[in-house]
Amino acid sequence: MSYATLEDLIARAGADEIRQVADRDRDGVPDADVVAAALAEANNVIDGYVAAKYALPLAAVPPQVNTWAVSISRYRLHRNGAPDYVEQDYKDAISALKDVGRGLIALPVAPDAVQPAATGNTVMASHPTQVFTPEKLRGW
Repeated sequence: MSYATLEDLIARAGADEIRQVADRDRDGVPDADVVAAALAEANNVIDGYVAAKYALPLAAVPPQVNTWAVSISRYRLHRNGAPDYVEQDYKDAISALKDVGRGLIALPVAPDAVQPAATGNTVMASHPTQVFTPEKLRGW
């Protein structure tokens, strides 16, 4: 499931901007594979942060996740340097995602989609049965 679509990018940035940054073959139409790659990269970045607190895949795409996906994808499409406002949107999205990972921002998802909290500072270990015990070494 993609967190954003080409239509979302166009709604946010406008058809002209998306055509300028995603039409690599200069036929006047955004290249589907270029857009898909940017959207996939945004999904991967988002999943990396969201997975710290939520079970993936998300059952539904919360509006803020869609916004972050659009901001990240749009930034990635500007391969020769993004304008300041696009770069700022990208930085804001990454900052918000870091807050999600830290638990400072909660996503409006179903309660069963939240991963259980860590159990604290418990260390667990497993080891094989001891081979050389005092009883087995008696007499040596």
